Amino acid sequence: MRRILARGGRDRVPAMTINDLLNRAKKLPGLSHLADAMPTSVKSAARAAVDRATRPSEMERLISQASQSNDLLATMLYQQAFSTPRFQEPRRLLRHGFKVYSQHDEDGIIEEIFQRIGATDRFFVEFGVGDGMENCTTYCLLNGWKGAWIDGSAACYERILKNLDFLISGKQLRVLYSFITAENIETLFKQLEIPVEFDLLSIDIDRNDYWVWRAIERYRPRVVAIEYNASFGAKASCTVPYDPNAVWDGYSNYYGSSLRALEHLGAEKGYCLVGCNFTGVTAFFVRADCAGDHFLEPYTSENHYERPRYFTRMPNGHAPWFGPVKPVVPR
Repeated sequence: MRRILARGGRDRVPAMTINDLLNRAKKLPGLSHLADAMPTSVKSAARAAVDRATRPSEMERLISQASQSNDLLATMLYQQAFSTPRFQEPRRLLRHGFKVYSQHDEDGIIEEIFQRIGATDRFFVEFGVGDGMENCTTYCLLNGWKGAWIDGSAACYERILKNLDFLISGKQLRVLYSFITAENIETLFKQLEIPVEFDLLSIDIDRNDYWVWRAIERYRPRVVAIEYNASFGAKASCTVPYDPNAVWDGYSNYYGSSLRALEHLGAEKGYCLVGCNFTGVTAFFVRADCAGDHFLEPYTSENHYERPRYFTRMPNGHAPWFGPVKPVVPR
């Protein structure tokens, strides 16, 4: 879809680019006075010219309509699922999911987990974060958490440095560029000065997730969110072989590990499998000494497995973006 959209609008300058340039120009001392002195008729004509130059192409309008239809179908499917007894069980996490910055409904599930068990240091670590606009911990930043990100993409790393510099300079976010392996993960944690115990670890590297979690021995996060391969089903206990240089091929279902394999690994490490998200992408584990009776037993893959619904897009309004926000407290 991205390739089609790019071809459909290749002759136009994106509206966001033009408007961003205009807004920046208005802030320049000389140009701001010029803009203030400009007749209203000239401003109106200039605005109309910009609107014409950035008007969506026919292809983009068709894609937008298809996207809206997909959102409607996703909402109907989600609401239908909510009416089932599985979703109504009060200790199951599914009905609490929602999307703000997560890829799917992980934001709401993570928030609900900490509503139940409480937060301590409100510190997270996530690796495989992309450019920071769609992952499991950006919403935590919005809510005042601190944490660390690691990603192996130079392009994503540069975008994080550019777009989220205010968080980095404010010591709310630590960022490290590195390809992640089972051999180097604890060294990277040490480099980032990660506390031995912290609230949330999120793992999403599309291939070696099982092996990297297994290699984390010194650090004991209270909650772990980790990608699983729902295509393997609820009963198979398997994972792709470890290859420190391998990455997901980008299209097949040959990647990662089954939910049951992660269930067994979590149990060995002292964690309970407490749920999965609706689209069958992310599994959630809570350290056994923190779980109490807050979650639905048994903590097994058969109980908590969600089948693959990868293309059920979670409706959440406009495209995600993150910038400085000002806390507001009652006067």
